[in-house]
Amino acid sequence: MTNARRTTTHRRRRIARKPVVGGLSAAVLLAGAWYATANGATTTADSLAVSNTTVSLSAKFPYLSAGYNNSREWTRTATAVAPNGTLRVAWPASDGIHVTPLTAAGRRSAADTVVKGTKEVGGLVAHNDGFALLTRVSDTNKWKETAAALVRYTNGKQTFRTKLTGTASHDTAPLLDGQLTWNGSKYGAYFVVHGAGGFADGHYGDKMSYIGSMGAKLSGGWSWGCSHNEGIALHAETSGAFTSLCFDDWRSGLFVSTGIGAPDTAPVVQREQCWAGYCGGTFAGRTGDLVKSSTGRYATAFASRGAGSAKKNPDDASGRGWTVTPKTSTHQVAVAFMKNRNSGPGKAIYLSNTTGTEHVNVHLAPYGKDRLLLSWESLKNARCKDGTCTGTFTGTHLRLIDWNGKFQSADTVVGARITGDIAVLKDGTLTWAYAPVTPSYATALTGASPTTTSLRIARLTP
Repeated sequence: MTNARRTTTHRRRRIARKPVVGGLSAAVLLAGAWYATANGATTTADSLAVSNTTVSLSAKFPYLSAGYNNSREWTRTATAVAPNGTLRVAWPASDGIHVTPLTAAGRRSAADTVVKGTKEVGGLVAHNDGFALLTRVSDTNKWKETAAALVRYTNGKQTFRTKLTGTASHDTAPLLDGQLTWNGSKYGAYFVVHGAGGFADGHYGDKMSYIGSMGAKLSGGWSWGCSHNEGIALHAETSGAFTSLCFDDWRSGLFVSTGIGAPDTAPVVQREQCWAGYCGGTFAGRTGDLVKSSTGRYATAFASRGAGSAKKNPDDASGRGWTVTPKTSTHQVAVAFMKNRNSGPGKAIYLSNTTGTEHVNVHLAPYGKDRLLLSWESLKNARCKDGTCTGTFTGTHLRLIDWNGKFQSADTVVGARITGDIAVLKDGTLTWAYAPVTPSYATALTGASPTTTSLRIARLTP
């Protein structure tokens, strides 16, 4: 269990992630009709052609949120596939979280289920007869903040609503930045918490909870793990602890936190300056993912400023604190591989080096038998201050890599965004939901979010 730090006067501001990839030479039409390759030639899009369907929504979806320094963040959606191949998409509205049922082809199959009294999509699991949603609900506590909750619906009716924070555990969940997974018998929920009494009063950490199929809290996990978690990833395992990653601001970096609450001995993936706005950002919503191979290896991808220097903080009497000086002012695309869940990876592999370009919203997903789909957004002419950047959006980049981090395709650049979880169908097709609007990162976000009454469902088939 880590010691808490920082008080309520330092409230978490969400991290700003901006799209950018250097040397961008072309745009791809969203329909996947053509794309321009890196050498300027126009060719027919084949293996990386993105197709889309449009789904009308029953309420307005506020698709932007204010991040660190009012940077523009895309409100998270979550797309999940059930064992029978049908899809569910979760998105927030003023009347609660909507869960939209879709066919495997991405077309609406029935009316939304509206989970009343909920805020934020923290994770989604699709079942043949419904879904489970990690979200936030109202609560009574000293900070007047929401509680984390797991809500299960079966055949259109609520089966259970289990609060995961509360007075007894001295914690709240004013935001989740979370992830939810299911191994066939239990759920794993990983999310940010705010101390409300006890040793961690007023500080931020993270919590890992296991919940049974009928909503009962199970043993395992931890009540307090990474300090000021700036990013979460979680992979369900058939047995034992689920594999997890966290960006920890105290220890300054990305860590393997599996089953151990990220103690001082947690394997280091990459040292980073994990202050608000500087670090990689929230997993699942805006950075990375955690993919497991058939041989038991793991891969993750993230936006990184690197470490020009990294050393223990002499002013931290606990000996746990680190001070990291970023190597670059803008984020670059990095991947890291672990041979198993109990060991640290080799050195992070950087796949971009254009320092004037900001790279954000990094995602990784399995693609076919032995490759990975890497995606990111790029912002050219990046202007950065206090860890966040503005600039001109130049597209969402799709590229295939192998399990050694080597490129296996040219860049495909599309107008589609990846705003949350990517679902993987049985045939290997990747699908996700996003707001059908042109991204802009030229200015900070002030005032209310704009809204949309439709979503596009993107599909990418190997």
